[in-house]
Amino acid sequence: MKSIPLNLSCPRCFSKNLYKFGKDKEGNQKFQCKSCKRQWAPDAKPFKSKYPSCPKCGKTSFLHHDYKLYSNFRCNDRKNCNHSFFVVKLVEVPPTSSKDLKLESFTMKRMRHPFHIVLTALVQYFIGNSTFRKVAETLYLTNQVKVSHVTISKWCKRFAPALFNVTNRYKDQINVSDSDEWHFDETYIKIKGKWYYLWLAIDSETRMILDFHLSPYRDATSAFSLIHSCQSQYGTPQTMFVSDRYPAYRQAFEKLLPEKIHLRVEDFADNISNNVIEAFNGQFKAWYKTKRGFQSFESANTLIALYIFFYNFIRPHQSLSKFTPAQVAGAKYSEKTRLSLLLIS
Repeated sequence: MKSIPLNLSCPRCFSKNLYKFGKDKEGNQKFQCKSCKRQWAPDAKPFKSKYPSCPKCGKTSFLHHDYKLYSNFRCNDRKNCNHSFFVVKLVEVPPTSSKDLKLESFTMKRMRHPFHIVLTALVQYFIGNSTFRKVAETLYLTNQVKVSHVTISKWCKRFAPALFNVTNRYKDQINVSDSDEWHFDETYIKIKGKWYYLWLAIDSETRMILDFHLSPYRDATSAFSLIHSCQSQYGTPQTMFVSDRYPAYRQAFEKLLPEKIHLRVEDFADNISNNVIEAFNGQFKAWYKTKRGFQSFESANTLIALYIFFYNFIRPHQSLSKFTPAQVAGAKYSEKTRLSLLLIS
C-alpha cells in the first residue's frame, strides 16, 4: 500500500495531516484534509468548462437560458458576482416577414372594370382609412360602378406585385444612412382572433418606414431579424438607434451593431423620445381599426406591405413640405410622377 507523499499538503490550509479518500471518475487518487475537510486529486487534469468564463470575475458560468440566436449565461459565484451575460450563436438570422410576401404574377387579363376605378379603390382603401365595403359604396355613389367588396380585396392582392416593382425601381436612390437616428418599436394586431406583433423601423429625418416584421412572438429573434434587415438594406445611421426598454433590442444592438449608440427611452422626460414611430403607430392603428382584424397571416402581411408602400411613396406629408418620405430620402420623381405613380407601376 502506497503511503501519502511527504511533500503533499492541503491546497487550502497547507496542512500535512491528510488521508486517502478514494478515487475520482478518472481513477485518480483523492485525498482529504483532516483539518479543513478539503478534497482533491493531485493528478487530476484541470477542469475545463464547456461554457465561457465570466467576463467580470473570470470564474466558470452555467447556461441560464438558451434562445434561438443567443444564449444567456450566469456566473457560478452567486454570492460575490452573479453576473449575467449573453453570447450570440453563429447562425443565420431569419429574414423578416416583408421578404416572404406570397405574391401572384401581375396580369390585366379578365379585368371587367376600368383601370382608374381600380386605382381609385386602392387609394381610398389605403389612404382614406376605409373598409372594402365602404369603398364599394363610394364607387357606386361617385362613379355608378357596382363592385363587390370581395373583388376589391382581390384587387389589392392582384396589384401588389406591380406596386412593389416601384419600390425596387427607386430603392437604389434611397439614402437614409446620413440620418442621425433610426427608431424601432412594436405594436400588436389581431389575425384570425389571435394577437400578433408588428415590428417597425423608421428614419427620424425622412419619416420613411425602413422595414417591418410580422411575428406571433415578441422575442429577441424578431428584433434580430428587423435590425439585420435594415442594416443589410440601408447600412446604419450616423449617430444612434432609439427604442423602448424592451431587453430584446439591447441584445440585438450589442451583437449586430456594437459601434453605434443604442438609446433606450425611459420616459417622456427624456430629451430624445420615440414619438416619431409612435406617431406612425397611431396612423396605422387608425387604418387598422376599420379592418377589425385580418383573416390570415398572408393577407395581413401583404396588406401591411401595401399600406407602407402608400405611406412611403404616394402619400405626401405636411411635416415634409408636402413631399413623400421616399422623395426626401432621395428617390427622384416629380410631383406629376407621384400623382401618376400607380399608373406607371
